[in-house]
Amino acid sequence: MRGLNGLLRSWSRGGCRLLSTLSDGVLPSNLVVPADLADSSTIVKPSLEGPDLSVIRKCNVAIPSHLKPGQAWLESLRRYEDERLGLVDLHPDVFTVMPRIDILHEVAIWQKNFKRISYAKTKTRAEMRGGGRKPWAQKGSGRARQGSIRSPLWRGGGIAFGPRGPTSYYYMLPMKVRVLGLKVALTTKLAQDDLHIIDTLDIPTDDPQYLVDLARYRHWGSTVLIVDVNETMPQNILQATANLKTINLIPALGLNVHSILKHETLVLTLETVEFLEEKLLWHDVRYTPLYPFKLPYSDFP
Repeated sequence: MRGLNGLLRSWSRGGCRLLSTLSDGVLPSNLVVPADLADSSTIVKPSLEGPDLSVIRKCNVAIPSHLKPGQAWLESLRRYEDERLGLVDLHPDVFTVMPRIDILHEVAIWQKNFKRISYAKTKTRAEMRGGGRKPWAQKGSGRARQGSIRSPLWRGGGIAFGPRGPTSYYYMLPMKVRVLGLKVALTTKLAQDDLHIIDTLDIPTDDPQYLVDLARYRHWGSTVLIVDVNETMPQNILQATANLKTINLIPALGLNVHSILKHETLVLTLETVEFLEEKLLWHDVRYTPLYPFKLPYSDFP
């Protein structure tokens, strides 16, 4: 009790001294802010205007009023330094959707299995060679009754419930789930800063080392997937990636969740961004009233 009273007494004295100091208008030395820090004229505010922040490409598809477009830098493959040529608007319903990891896993497993065919097959007792004769009489020998040496109970006999291939593991996910999986994969790459937009596939040389050095200079990671709408790509980049295992080319029609997750960095051209936005957003409104079951769809873009 005495110690507590002494602690309260000393605290009250110090508090009174601090209040008296503040009432006099003089601050302690440890509370005084230096003049160069308090001067607002020395603070440099980042400018939001300039050529570096100009939006080069806007979304062709209308964006809902309650959403804002995602943005990414436009880059070029012509030089190492062409990393920020301007900003590109990305549609929020394609590149900034809810990150549904369950949908991503479901589509990845479907892609792994829907083409899978197992050829494992074992023979039953009827398919085994031999075993047609009864090994011993039914009664009188004192041993258990047996009808064939190819019975599953015997060593060297048939298999009772083994695999009977070829077995298909084919199943099909709904189209809306597959489209959502692709949107979530694109969103994940953009959120992790692993999605890059380039203007064209033109490179100054067909030397593979140029692309390797470019990916290392821009910190694109160990594996890169480059996507373009046109199946006929420039000759330089085709020759440069012909013998590279870490940098791959793929047309936009073949883009899938497995390939996106397999590569560390995804590189899209401007035409590919427009193509993906048009095709993926069409699936959100592809069924029109009184026209749900007739194929082919007349409103296909």
